[in-house]
Amino acid sequence: EIIMLNIPDEIQNRYSKILIQKNIKPNLHDHYLKWLRFYLDFCDKYEHLPAESNSLALFQKKLQEKNQGRFQKDQAEQAVRFYYLCLGQNTDRTAPPTADSKPILLKPGEHRSTRPVADQPAPSVTVSPGSDNPKPVSFDGNVASKPVQPVKLWTRALKSLSDEIAVRHYSPKTLSSYSLWAKKLKYYTNEKPPEQLTPEDVKKFLTALAVEQKVSASAQNQAFNALLFFFRNVLGKEFGKIDGVVRAKRKPYIPVVLSREEVDLVIKNIRYPYDLVVKMLYGCGLRLSECMKLRVNNFNFDHGILTIHDGKGGKDRTVPLPRTIEPELQEHLRRVIALYQQDLDNNYDGAFVPGSLEKKYRQAGKELPWQWFFPAKTLTYVAADGENRRYHLHETHVQKAIKRAVKKSKLIKRASAHTFRHSFASHLLQANYDIRTIQKLLGHSDVRTTMIYTQTVPSQTIKEAQSPLDIPGR
Repeated sequence: EIIMLNIPDEIQNRYSKILIQKNIKPNLHDHYLKWLRFYLDFCDKYEHLPAESNSLALFQKKLQEKNQGRFQKDQAEQAVRFYYLCLGQNTDRTAPPTADSKPILLKPGEHRSTRPVADQPAPSVTVSPGSDNPKPVSFDGNVASKPVQPVKLWTRALKSLSDEIAVRHYSPKTLSSYSLWAKKLKYYTNEKPPEQLTPEDVKKFLTALAVEQKVSASAQNQAFNALLFFFRNVLGKEFGKIDGVVRAKRKPYIPVVLSREEVDLVIKNIRYPYDLVVKMLYGCGLRLSECMKLRVNNFNFDHGILTIHDGKGGKDRTVPLPRTIEPELQEHLRRVIALYQQDLDNNYDGAFVPGSLEKKYRQAGKELPWQWFFPAKTLTYVAADGENRRYHLHETHVQKAIKRAVKKSKLIKRASAHTFRHSFASHLLQANYDIRTIQKLLGHSDVRTTMIYTQTVPSQTIKEAQSPLDIPGR
């Protein structure tokens, strides 16, 4: 779920009035607000001041990189210049806003610094007894001449959050979602310094998510877990008990499951190598991310075993390789080896490998066992190192291919890459395989997670209690 930073209601109302004054058609207002959100999110992501002179130019350059059309770029520029009107700035193209202009999303007197935190450490904050005003103190113990900028405190807090997640070897997706929820809390509290945040702030924020934004229950729970981690491991505070939070209602969820005929139809309407990806998703019950990260050394064709390393939660497991597609897998492997040899002949710098492994074995990325089983079609240039590397197929390419195949198959079910994993579990359960066996193959930590598949297929068990002595043939 993509979650953008919100525009405060006060600013949104003021911005809407400007759109009306500028005779912008009502059906285009949402488009202008969308561009404004993109711009503010861009400034937040890349640490630019929304009102500084070059932020708009950098934003336009980003749109150019995204291959946006001329009309879209002009509309985006106009949307941002209307935002400058909210700040009371000159919107003349020859006179862009200055760096001294006050950004609307910050408190009066607060500005976003574009310098890296590492270049100049921010002073700490101490509060004198009996005083409500914190006094900034430099690291040498002297009173600082300038007030502490909350944006620097937040930058340091978000950097600490990143470090805490890295230490625990959590996935990049976890870092992305946790950082986003911390930023959303930052803006919801009007950039209140992190050290001054309280559980009451979180309570109001979570309630607003459910009542005003009407987010799903899973999104609200993700926000709760992210902020719980932020409080405990970054701020060093106990979260405390949060009562009275309006919770988004969790709806009972039953996974979408395809029949075997529908699975075969989708595979028929999808081209190579995506058809082989789908066969692995369904035949081995893999998550899409697990399938994309498969390497040559994960396959043991002699014993018919596939090993999945670093699955969800960092767990490893093994699953049986489908014997019916083994010839296709072998043929695909030959193509992978041919591509690998071509890369070596062109002096490429190897496949991407885990950082710790590359530090220990510098040439690991050029060894055959570490090549991706589903390699990307083109090399990736790493500008920082000046290297050409090979990555695996991008997940979005597979998702789009599956979407096209499902549409072409004219299925009446909503099917995605994960649907094939659901179908794998449901079909095994329908074949009377033990629920614990299915749990192990799926890599679930708790059997209760696996139990959801008992609702996707007709029950094969006898419901009425009976003594074993009364069962015939026993």
